Amino acid sequence: MAGERKQQILETLAKMLENPKREKITTAALAAKLDVSEAALYRHFASKRQMFEGLIEFIETTVFGVINKIMTDEPDGTKQVELIVTMLLKFAEKNPGMTRVLIGDALVNEDEALQMRVNQLLERIEISLKQSLKIVVAVTGNKTIPESQANLLICYVIGRWHQYAKGGFKRKPADLVLQHLSLMMLPLISRTF
Repeated sequence: MAGERKQQILETLAKMLENPKREKITTAALAAKLDVSEAALYRHFASKRQMFEGLIEFIETTVFGVINKIMTDEPDGTKQVELIVTMLLKFAEKNPGMTRVLIGDALVNEDEALQMRVNQLLERIEISLKQSLKIVVAVTGNKTIPESQANLLICYVIGRWHQYAKGGFKRKPADLVLQHLSLMMLPLISRTF
């Protein structure tokens, strides 16, 4: 029962973050949405920070679970990149509130350790992309630097997340992803860079 209530609190918080007006979410507003007292919230979470940590943990578990599966199941580095980037953009589409956490929008005025944790998550994603790009370089003999290409890709993903969140969740981040990826990956695949 306690686990279900914690999950309900996190789901409600994530749903509240989907509001395009980007109002500050208070524990009082969250409690009102759940029709419980603030004290009831604090029986499950010691602080609002812990609630956001729960959301970040959900993101980490989901995203890295899929990334690890992609990297294990798909030997082609180019395909790995395509699958990882597409998954990150579709994750945002399915979880608009989480997108606001990923871009830091929901973490403004919250404990700065939360933003540091999201930054670490993004760095880990970039490292995963770099590993996939190293496979591409090994296969093609291309001289492109995987570090710069991985950074370009993570910047692209973050940019698409921003566009989605700041545009009121109207323009889907995964729209045109394959065309964009072909343009960004062209130097790697063509060996002309």
